[in-house]
Amino acid sequence: MKYLLTLAALLGVALGAAAIAHGEADDSPGLQLLGVLLLLGAIVFGIRLVRHW
Repeated sequence: MKYLLTLAALLGVALGAAAIAHGEADDSPGLQLLGVLLLLGAIVFGIRLVRHW
């Protein structure tokens, strides 16, 4: 189960980074903001997951 949560955190980081890059190319500040929020949320989730592991 912990491996699945780790995979979800890594997927969130990758998806957030892709949203930031796509928002830059498309000149969309809203998509960049969502990407940053997703990226930060996934990082915090990953840190909490590692600390409780």
